[in-house]
Amino acid sequence: MKKILLPILFLACFFTASAQLGWTSQGIGTTGSDRAAVDMNGDFLDDIVSVTNTNVQIFYQQPDGSFNEVNITTSPADFGPSWSLAAADYDRNGYTDLLYGGGSGVTFMRANSDGTGFTEVSGPEYVFSQRSNFVDINNDGHMDAFVCHDVEPNVYYINDGLGNFSFNQGGLGDFPSGGNYGSVWIDYDNDRDVDMFIAKCGGSEERRTNQMHTNNGDGTFTENALDLGLADPMQTWSSAWADYDNDGDMDVFVGASTGDHKLMRNNGDGTFTDVTAGSGVEGMTDTGIENATYDFNNDGYPDIASNGNILIGNGDLTFALVSDLLPDNNGSFADLNNDGFIDSFTGSTIYMNNGNSNHWLTINTIGVESNINGLGARVEIESASGTQIRDVRSGEGFRYMSTLNTHFGLGSDTEITTITIYWTSGIIDVLEDVAVDQVISVEEGSTIIAGIDENLVNNLISFPNPTEGILNLRQTTEFNDPIYTIFDMNGKRVMNARLNSDSIDVSYLAEGNYILRVFDNKLVKTQRFIKK
Repeated sequence: MKKILLPILFLACFFTASAQLGWTSQGIGTTGSDRAAVDMNGDFLDDIVSVTNTNVQIFYQQPDGSFNEVNITTSPADFGPSWSLAAADYDRNGYTDLLYGGGSGVTFMRANSDGTGFTEVSGPEYVFSQRSNFVDINNDGHMDAFVCHDVEPNVYYINDGLGNFSFNQGGLGDFPSGGNYGSVWIDYDNDRDVDMFIAKCGGSEERRTNQMHTNNGDGTFTENALDLGLADPMQTWSSAWADYDNDGDMDVFVGASTGDHKLMRNNGDGTFTDVTAGSGVEGMTDTGIENATYDFNNDGYPDIASNGNILIGNGDLTFALVSDLLPDNNGSFADLNNDGFIDSFTGSTIYMNNGNSNHWLTINTIGVESNINGLGARVEIESASGTQIRDVRSGEGFRYMSTLNTHFGLGSDTEITTITIYWTSGIIDVLEDVAVDQVISVEEGSTIIAGIDENLVNNLISFPNPTEGILNLRQTTEFNDPIYTIFDMNGKRVMNARLNSDSIDVSYLAEGNYILRVFDNKLVKTQRFIKK
């Protein structure tokens, strides 16, 4: 093991006072394909990962800002990460595993339980890989994997709970000749389960039309991009999802590989509107394949990294363009010196964010009933400036793997009123009065059912209560396209769906006490009830 203090090779301080944004470039001796900046050993410090077919090189970040270099020899990988790399702890042993997306197939590098080696697993299936992700597709608490296929229907790997994968093809993007490039898993409709958007490219209009696969909540998905206004036949390799106007739902920047970029506002009603004109996005004419989103200047508004350019978010779906701040490929994003600002790594170079006086918070999600990394969880914080949201995800942009930690910029806010984490299991954790400028870890269920009793009323359910089967509701006209959730008394979600009528069938629930929560983007009501 070699401890390394990074030299500053040259000062590349691209700085504008208005943007409060700049980076300092530092070289680091990577020797393979530079593919990831992600915590590999469970200490929640993001590490640097570079791979070859027979070696995983990890620069482990240390609390003092140095890195320890470790090279781990592996058996030869049948397929290297020539197109993408994804990372997560899919066997729950505390060490991060890797997925190599190659041009002819997929290789999993499974980290040993002591973190000193990897077991290589490659399937015989032909996969012309593009973007890859780890995600709990069937929401059983076990990490699955998804890989875009360029020339056939997409493939995915279902985890049996013991860290063994079964190969599947079809059902999530079935166009016969593929065209699938950039998948990202997000909760666009705020129903607390993960949906998948695919940026598509190449060939006929039908082949290159972008897709949204909406999670039905029962293990199935419906492709409905046309209904949402997202079925664009543009040439794109990736998209960047964030709440760019901080109104509580995910908007999307769809980055063009040729042609024009698009900025789409989530209307909160199951549709999106093109708001590119006048947003500042139209002023960026550079095109390419890498698009991702982070709050780089910690002002509380998400920014967009697009092929080395940064669109500085103003919090109202308008942006200030700062060109050529990073290499064209963006690289992997993570906090590589633990100072609360997002850095970049690519091409044997770390681009350290120079930072500013703005405050920040980083949250590490630790799943218990959900997958161990908390992938798919919605994290929501409230501070003096308002509400911000993030979805925990593995694999965004096109090629690179970035941090699994959840980062928020807070501007001048000095305290966070509440943090709410909606886990994929249905459990909700709420933390109150949290200090800024720190890294915290939240284990699923550690604040069990806290916060659910907020907005408690006694007039949401009209009759009967107790009930044997049907809950009849009143005053639902106050809500706009609401979602209802039912929790048991341990805080676990047992039912979740859109409220399409004034009654809910709870006949299949076991006898006991429950909490009904009805909410839209502005109004929340909860009421206790008894199932007989």
